[in-house]
Amino acid sequence: MDKFIGKRLDGKYEIHNLVGMGGMAYVYRAYDRVEDRWVAIKILKEEFSDNSDFLRRFRNEAKAITLLSHPNIVEVYDVSFGDRLQYIVMEYIDGITLKQYIEQEGVIRWDEAVHFTIQILLALEHAHEKGIIHRDIKPQNVMLLQNGTIKVTDFGIARFSQSETQTMTDKAIGSVHYIAPEQARGDYITNKADIYSVGVMLYEMLTGQLPFVADSAVSVALMQLQAKPVMPRELNPNLARGLEQITMKAMEKNPVDRFQSAGEMLDDIDQFRRNPGMVFHYDMQPIRSNYEASRNMESYDSARFKPSYNDSYEYEEEYVRSQRGARGAMAVKGVIAAAIIIALAVGAVWLLNNWKDLTEPKKDEQLELPNFVGQLYDDVLANPEYSENFKFKRTEGNDPDLQPGQIMQQTPNHGILVKKGAEIELLVNGKVEQVEVPSLTNYSQADAIAVLKEMNLKFKAETVADDEIEFGKVVTTDPQAGTLVDVGSTVTVKVSKGPATKKVRVPDGLEGKSRYDVIARLEEAKLKVGNVMQDDNSTLGKDIVVSTNPAAGSEVSEGATVDIVVSSGKNSTKTVSKDIALPDGVDMDLSLKVYRNGTVVEEKTVNPAYAGSYTLSFTGTSGQETVVVKLNDQDYMYLSFNFDTQEATITQTLGFTPPSGGDNNPSSSEDEDSSGGNTGDEGNNGGNEGYVQPSGD
Repeated sequence: MDKFIGKRLDGKYEIHNLVGMGGMAYVYRAYDRVEDRWVAIKILKEEFSDNSDFLRRFRNEAKAITLLSHPNIVEVYDVSFGDRLQYIVMEYIDGITLKQYIEQEGVIRWDEAVHFTIQILLALEHAHEKGIIHRDIKPQNVMLLQNGTIKVTDFGIARFSQSETQTMTDKAIGSVHYIAPEQARGDYITNKADIYSVGVMLYEMLTGQLPFVADSAVSVALMQLQAKPVMPRELNPNLARGLEQITMKAMEKNPVDRFQSAGEMLDDIDQFRRNPGMVFHYDMQPIRSNYEASRNMESYDSARFKPSYNDSYEYEEEYVRSQRGARGAMAVKGVIAAAIIIALAVGAVWLLNNWKDLTEPKKDEQLELPNFVGQLYDDVLANPEYSENFKFKRTEGNDPDLQPGQIMQQTPNHGILVKKGAEIELLVNGKVEQVEVPSLTNYSQADAIAVLKEMNLKFKAETVADDEIEFGKVVTTDPQAGTLVDVGSTVTVKVSKGPATKKVRVPDGLEGKSRYDVIARLEEAKLKVGNVMQDDNSTLGKDIVVSTNPAAGSEVSEGATVDIVVSSGKNSTKTVSKDIALPDGVDMDLSLKVYRNGTVVEEKTVNPAYAGSYTLSFTGTSGQETVVVKLNDQDYMYLSFNFDTQEATITQTLGFTPPSGGDNNPSSSEDEDSSGGNTGDEGNNGGNEGYVQPSGD
């Protein structure tokens, strides 16, 4: 038996079971008795406890991840580096790896792949802004929750971009199927290595295949350096051209040809998501060929800035040839002049004969038909390039997997030459019909399935123990009765298998706990979760359990279902905070006043030279509130606090001008420049928006 299971670390982390194992550590599910929550604990394997390299990597992961705070990055609660035991305490993620999901699904729908990629890029954008490069981005290190949320994990070989103490072996580690060429070669690594890895993951999601596969890791690494992958649309013909372009740009072998940041890639993905039929105008081929010819870091800059053409090349070459034949140049010159005169005369005659055709539009102008499939019908109609050249005939279709208004098919197909003004028939996805899940309690399984079939709903059956509903009859459904679902959705029918011979009690103390903690407690007690309903009137936070049915302490059959009522959070009290920057170059005490909805709520004395920022923090339940910050009774900044989204934004920054003659620099008051107090922000609305005070890292 595992020696850690059943033990309690540091008197608070009770280890329950092993959930994963990597090259250097075990991961356990544990219960934090102090904070009353489930956590994941990553424990370094004993055989590596004396290995300085593995210790460094393990502690580096803890250092890197504790600097990060983002909803798409696994959160760290605690670390411990004792003499005998090294472990990291993280949030417990109840889900599967993205790799498992890809293996399960094969080719992933493009919109779902884009949804996952956006979250990964948002996580990397945050890490890169903190100076951290992950260096091991792969689907095995990405967790997928049941609600579609992505969590990036395993910063074990992450590097701080400002670090200069790296070894060659330190640079090249990572999973060979996903590492960038420069990483495989052992060159200097930048954040663009993570971009390449994201491109490989996107390629794998869209095609169901890795771009490079070979018998050995060395062979794969060589392919990363030299080989070109099969174009994604050759493997998945339904893939949009624009998404293929984004994927291949992220996978460019030369870092300077890739997206220069996660934010840049996010921008293009957002453009594509809004218009799936768009095509990007990336000009990467000349640089790619130069890079493949040299394949070394010295070629990066020369390839980046080498022009793809040379206006003087042909003239220079002709000049060299003419110098070589200088003796015959004079004899040829007269012939060339005569030829030019004849050509000009012929051209003039042709121009006169064809002037009318050149100046008048052709009546039967031929146009190549664009690809409308995947675009939104309204966007196509709003595009003058389309609406002025074609007439559209709309027919309705229905596909629950596509968004309403998305074009499913076109006739004729794209790429065909048609006359200007030709009629194009578009099959457009109609609004997905929704139906209400019926109440099927006490129906037989066969009758319940028949009802669902009549409503065009899919189904699956699951047996549960129940003390009241007789064997073979429906206890409940998931989603629960009364829920609106799309036609074609799957409804789980939970059928009674009668009372269980073994009885258990519904755990005590579930009220006031998070929904996920309660689900874990119920599953640990060998009970199943039934319907989860929301209470809009509760003052508890979002997803905090209000009550259960049966109630805590009730004796029920093992495997019975327990319904949960959770707070929607709409009526809960929320705290929203925002750090604001104080004016630069001001070394004097200032009177700071904070107005909330017109009323002074804070009054402090601050000196920007000693405190570069000030934290505003307010509580509320819902709606937006306006906050004004004044310095020495000058309006300095306007903010909006939104308690529905729990966000605060700076709407305007007015800047601050110290009083004339004021002592802005006590140590050298005679040299004071009265204009020096101007922060340069006057008239620059939102100039300090996005400023975040360093957290001491």
